[in-house]
Amino acid sequence: MMRRTLTHETWGDHAALLARSQADPRGSVGPVSTQVIDVATPRDPLLLQYGGVLKHVAVAFEIYGELNADGDNAILVCHALTGSAHAAGVHSRGELPGWWDPLIGPGKALDTNRYAVICSNVLGGCYGTTGPTSLNPDTGKPYRLTFPRFTIRDMVEVQRRLIDHLGVSTLKAVIGGSMGGMQVLEWAVRCPDRLRSIVPIAIGARHSAWAIGLNEVARRAITSDPAWWQGEYPLAEQPEVGLGLARAIAMLSYRSMTSLEAKFGRERVSASRDLLSASFEIESYLSYQGVKLVRRFDANTYLYLTRAMDDYDLAEGRGKLSAVLRGVMVPALVMGIHSDVLYPEHEQKQLLELLPKARYAAINSPHGHDAFLIEFPQVAVQVRNFLESVV
Repeated sequence: MMRRTLTHETWGDHAALLARSQADPRGSVGPVSTQVIDVATPRDPLLLQYGGVLKHVAVAFEIYGELNADGDNAILVCHALTGSAHAAGVHSRGELPGWWDPLIGPGKALDTNRYAVICSNVLGGCYGTTGPTSLNPDTGKPYRLTFPRFTIRDMVEVQRRLIDHLGVSTLKAVIGGSMGGMQVLEWAVRCPDRLRSIVPIAIGARHSAWAIGLNEVARRAITSDPAWWQGEYPLAEQPEVGLGLARAIAMLSYRSMTSLEAKFGRERVSASRDLLSASFEIESYLSYQGVKLVRRFDANTYLYLTRAMDDYDLAEGRGKLSAVLRGVMVPALVMGIHSDVLYPEHEQKQLLELLPKARYAAINSPHGHDAFLIEFPQVAVQVRNFLESVV
């Protein structure tokens, strides 16, 4: 087993970053580093759901708190589409705290005095885990579009191998929102003997036509950019226009009309009436979000991860969804967001109806899907109370 360290910049939406940067510094996990472990080798390759094979898989992860002697006090936190393993603390380079920092640390909802909290970058990511930007050991060049197609199930298999390497016997809980919530539900179905509870947030049991359509438009934005070069662009020269437009499309689905109206309304940045110039604050905001993503993310990775999300169907190959979910016998805290237009509450209510040991908690927020990355106090109280009830 090989272990090494990795550093990277982590960016996020302005409101969430502001909340993290202004959070109470007490209870911080302090300085952290991202480690990397190899979980697949030529002797133990990763066999992918759609038939691909990876002989080398490295996983970037961070761990906060100490694993106990029995290996049963770990909590796995799963990130969303453009997230990373950096969920808490601050790296030595001094960037803002991890994306769920207000929830992870001594005395916080995910109390590192009691739990070992683990977060890993998903298979196919671009923050240290093997993916399209990684070097193909057979060619010495980046995989780019030669990387094999992978699914949420493959992501979970990589995570399972990681916790085995770390000595985890059972997970106290698996927690995550959005694409992270997909991983949570897959864990419950795939590895029920390795966990004692789940917290899926702002997600349903399969990707809807609405969500698939939004991802498809975002992918077309990327692949229509001449700078994409059929995926062969230099890694240091992202297709900025396409990837930025993909992010703008996504940001509109991550928020609600109420949130955007309250934040921007019809405020202008310019009195110009030039047809192609940005006149309104909302236009400037969407451009800003696109620039930020281009600085930190990879376009081909975006294509692969959104495809994995679209392929997500918990019941595929397993029978009827009702039977699949009724077979999940661990306690579940299902969380939805009143204003979520991407994964509406009725999707979480379906989970509540079919999971035998589920309870429901709503995040009351005008901020839409992104509320689980903004409304930290609401999420914290629900998660803390739920974990107290898990044996």
